[in-house]
Amino acid sequence: MMYKGLSITGFFLFCFSGIHAQQQYTVVSPDRSVTLTVTVGADISYSLSQDSKELIAPSVVSFKTDAEKPGAWKVSKARPGSHDGVLTPVIMQKTKTIADRYNELHLDFTNGLALEWRAYDNGIAWHWIANSKKPYKILDEQANFVMDKEGRSWYPQEDGMFSHNERKYINYKLDSLDDKKLASLPALFEVKNTKLLLTESGLFNYAGMWLRGQGGGKLKAVFPAYPREKKVTSDRDEEVSSREDYLAKIQGPQSFPWRIVMIARHDGDLLTNQLVYQLAPPATGDYSWVRPGKVQWDWWHYNNIYDVDFRAGINNDTYKYYIDFASKYGIEYVLLDEGWCDTRDLMKLTPGIDVKELVEYAKVKNVQILLWTSWLVLDKQLDMALDKFREWGVKGIKVDFMQRDDQDMVNYYEKVSKAAAARKLMVDFHGAYKPTGWLRTYPNVLTSEGVLGNEISKFADWITPQHTATLPFIRMAAGPMDFTPGGMLNVQRDNWAAVPAEPMTLGTRCNQLAMYVVFESPLQMLCDLPTHYYREPVAMEFLKTVPTTWQQTIPLHAKVGEYVALARQAPDGDWYIGAMTNWTPRELSIDLSFLPEGSYKIDSWKDGINADRNAKDCKMESGTVDNHAKLTLKLAPGGGYVARITKQ
Repeated sequence: MMYKGLSITGFFLFCFSGIHAQQQYTVVSPDRSVTLTVTVGADISYSLSQDSKELIAPSVVSFKTDAEKPGAWKVSKARPGSHDGVLTPVIMQKTKTIADRYNELHLDFTNGLALEWRAYDNGIAWHWIANSKKPYKILDEQANFVMDKEGRSWYPQEDGMFSHNERKYINYKLDSLDDKKLASLPALFEVKNTKLLLTESGLFNYAGMWLRGQGGGKLKAVFPAYPREKKVTSDRDEEVSSREDYLAKIQGPQSFPWRIVMIARHDGDLLTNQLVYQLAPPATGDYSWVRPGKVQWDWWHYNNIYDVDFRAGINNDTYKYYIDFASKYGIEYVLLDEGWCDTRDLMKLTPGIDVKELVEYAKVKNVQILLWTSWLVLDKQLDMALDKFREWGVKGIKVDFMQRDDQDMVNYYEKVSKAAAARKLMVDFHGAYKPTGWLRTYPNVLTSEGVLGNEISKFADWITPQHTATLPFIRMAAGPMDFTPGGMLNVQRDNWAAVPAEPMTLGTRCNQLAMYVVFESPLQMLCDLPTHYYREPVAMEFLKTVPTTWQQTIPLHAKVGEYVALARQAPDGDWYIGAMTNWTPRELSIDLSFLPEGSYKIDSWKDGINADRNAKDCKMESGTVDNHAKLTLKLAPGGGYVARITKQ
């Protein structure tokens, strides 16, 4: 195929700097707005520009194994290319199809390594390829990012690499990011009025990438080395006490993870960027059996249901109550979280729990069962436990507390994904690192945590409307997130208190409802008590129909940490609008020109007139609209809005 986006004169262009000959290559995006310049000399570096504005100054990349042929970097072959295709996801997240257009450059080096670059209209990416047929070790990888020190960041700062990766996003000036500031990914930066989001895709059989500041607007990638000694410290924790002097052990030729720089002129562009999905390896095998859906969740409120004539708790009576609720409202799944079994033996059920009986009871009511497990016990009992789960009729697992992403743990994720897929079981990873394209490579891995989510509302007032108006632009850009929305005890900031058995959420009722449109998770939790939901028929009128996958996504208004409004089209053709604001009340004008011609019924859930005082105040209205209409949304402090639009 003819290479459309390459500056041909850039190929084999030799420059000289001191005694080192340099080769410089230029790759531009299909729309020619993004320019990637790669220079090979004593080192390899890249720079990134958009519309002739430099966003990343020359930054060094490198890769070192113990199997390389000695010598400096020398290109043996440079191959340009281009691609213009369409991807059709097995499981829709943002869209039914994805335009996959890029220009690329493949560099083979005389030392046996190769480096592949891609330029998209909305970002760049690169990854290393090793061709050795013998076993070898990865000793080091460098990926540097030199940005304008006057820029700023939304930085998920970490205390160390043993982490759930559940962090607030701290607004640092880029110049203040020194070597004491470690961050997990994804991380967001603003440089010259342009947003840059750094993350990775295709993380398999390797160590995860983190960031560490270097001062002066510079950052570098850092990686957890391979574990040498590990110690089990509880029923769910395995800590690394010492590490090797290498990152990974590899058995033969391998492509390594893609390093991604997303580029967004406008904040809303981050909401539709799907580069993580596009760069992940495609699935092999049949995943037509995977069924997204909503999930009634138990752990958030400790099974503290009431107004029933049985003793609430971890027992079959309580879960049958959940199943009855799910059946009434068309909720596809009920999750049995921690407590249904001994945490050290998945076959030792808690007295009062009979999983097989619950599965049979649920099946009659068109509901399916999911089971929680810590990763450690599942690792010990993997095949036996998954075989038993399948025999019982369970449809999926929630795997928790991994807290690492060295090569050893990354391989555990893939082992579980494959083993579950072989038994047609879906997976939700908790205590997890960020998603790196699982939904494409293993479509049975429908969602994951790695997010500072609603569960923290039980204990701390960290889940603010500012935080939830930040997540869609950063964590969600990496992939589906199991935030667990749906709290019904909504309060304004002065009324919040920690009540773990009946948690409160900061912001309005409609802010929580809007999360079902704004936040993406093909397995989407309802976190609150069925008892509360039964008492909220207005909210349930929305929650019973909102889907968990989308065939179109249209950003309407977007500013990181302040507000977000999206229109999404459901698989059945209905349209939904979701809007959220931080603590600042605001009006947003919504143009409905995205609708096809015709007349539509609109059902709206909006902040009530007193929502600034009582955050539970929610009003439902109905009317008719067409694609010439405009809506004015009035959002209370911490407020929200949702609408369902159906063809008449």
